[in-house]
Amino acid sequence: MIESSVPVCPVPAEQQPVNEYEELKSSGFFRSCTLDWREYTTKLVWIWGISWLLAGPVAAASFTPNKYTAQFILCGAAAALIGVILAVVRLYLAWSYINNRLISPTIFYEESGWYDGQTWTKPKEILMRDRLIVTYQVQPILQRLQRTFGLIVLLLLAGSCVWNFCK
Repeated sequence: MIESSVPVCPVPAEQQPVNEYEELKSSGFFRSCTLDWREYTTKLVWIWGISWLLAGPVAAASFTPNKYTAQFILCGAAAALIGVILAVVRLYLAWSYINNRLISPTIFYEESGWYDGQTWTKPKEILMRDRLIVTYQVQPILQRLQRTFGLIVLLLLAGSCVWNFCK
């Protein structure tokens, strides 16, 4: 029998950070961050397009499309970005949570309910494995989401500049 130098983990399997990471990585909505840049962008454009279904009528009520075409388009586009912003914030919060659970040397977990939480200190081997996952898998996703936020801000600023010329 081969003995392992890593002690048995008392954390339930579904609460272990590496399993939480694998579950998030494979779930539909959150997996979109792991896709290549083109597929990721396509999903965000779809969210933006669907958000137009709500933003378009509001923009049309504020700016008559026939009379104020540029203002209608800019207002609708900016309002539709709210759907994208909400989606990216949700993605960022989930991946940030996983990042924090993986990088932390101690893990809080619940044994059978909310009233009996425990803390477990990761052994060195598990902590190093988790930090490698953060460095090579999770951090690039968080950086992609941060760049997405930056692009959204640039789009809103560009729209604001164009808006000033439409008066």
